[in-house]
Amino acid sequence: MAKKVVATLKTKDNGKAYAKVIRAVKSPKTGAYTFKEEMVLIDDVQNALKA
Repeated sequence: MAKKVVATLKTKDNGKAYAKVIRAVKSPKTGAYTFKEEMVLIDDVQNALKA
C-alpha cells in the first residue's frame, strides 16, 4: 500500500511524479535480507534499480 508521503510529493507547481523504490539487499555478514527504500523520479526508476 502507498503511504501518504508518496501522495503528497506531487504538487501542482513542479509537476514531477515520484515513485518509491524498495530493494532487497543481502547482508554479507549475516546473509539476512534488509530492505532499502528511496524516493526517485518516475523517469529515473530504471537507473535506481540498476544501481
